[in-house]
Amino acid sequence: MFKKLTILLSGAMLALAIPAAANAKTFYWVSHGTPADPVWTYFLAGAQQWAKDTGNTVNTSFHGNDVPSQQEALRAAIAAKADGIVTSSPDPGSLVEIAKEANAAKIPIINFNTPDPKASFDTYVGGDNVVFGKAWAQYLVDKGHVKSGDFVWMPVEVPGATYGVQEEEGIASVFKPLGITWEVTDTTLDQGEIITRMSDYLTTNRAKIKAIIGMGDLVNGSIKRVFDQVGVKPGEIPVVGWGNSLDTTQEVLNGYVNAAQWQDPQATSYVALSLANMASSGIPTGFKVITGALYEKDTAQVYDDILSASGK
Repeated sequence: MFKKLTILLSGAMLALAIPAAANAKTFYWVSHGTPADPVWTYFLAGAQQWAKDTGNTVNTSFHGNDVPSQQEALRAAIAAKADGIVTSSPDPGSLVEIAKEANAAKIPIINFNTPDPKASFDTYVGGDNVVFGKAWAQYLVDKGHVKSGDFVWMPVEVPGATYGVQEEEGIASVFKPLGITWEVTDTTLDQGEIITRMSDYLTTNRAKIKAIIGMGDLVNGSIKRVFDQVGVKPGEIPVVGWGNSLDTTQEVLNGYVNAAQWQDPQATSYVALSLANMASSGIPTGFKVITGALYEKDTAQVYDDILSASGK
């Protein structure tokens, strides 16, 4: 079963990530995502690099937004007396009891990628999805791409999942007072199905769509393929959303996507595990690490270079 970051880290914190090999520990890295999603390969790479750098064991698992499966994996980690756990949150409220169980067992449990304030995690490392959603909507308004009465299409891989729910909350805080309407549509986690569903929706609703917010990396990374298939020119429909993949950095560089959200996936995993390690040594994690940067064409090459290097 088991197989970002805008912050300056002090030398002391980095040192905490590197214990002596003789004191090697075992940590569990548990994701609600899927390895088929390009961004999760970078999150995983961060965890693997941390294990290599520190000499600790990191057991990793993906659960494809299967909540019972992820809950089972986390309970198995608790039962195995893990030195620490880092986990994303698949749905709001879904890990409240799990976090309590880890607390009772005195096992540090660090939340990363998707926050859930309802759960008693030791801390959180990652982006603020509500803030991201608000920024995407505000970007479209401030740039003059949408106005009162317009309609925005918001495709997402898993409707109801934590990330999309929180992003829509932030988007609604901008659009609703302005009378801008929107629709969230289900694209699934299968790349081929995503392209088919997005192409079909865009073909049917092209006349009313004034902008697109891609609420996931698989979705936003499919914009070029969908536009090319449907016959939409780069820049014809403004697009904002996630940008943690080479597909999207290239789309920004080539004008298909106006602005994209970077989350520092590798650093997120690396820092989350470092904090779990710190907490397992008795040092409280009394702060959050919030990540994220919205980039446009002028800075997209920076992130393209990072992702290209990560894939080597």
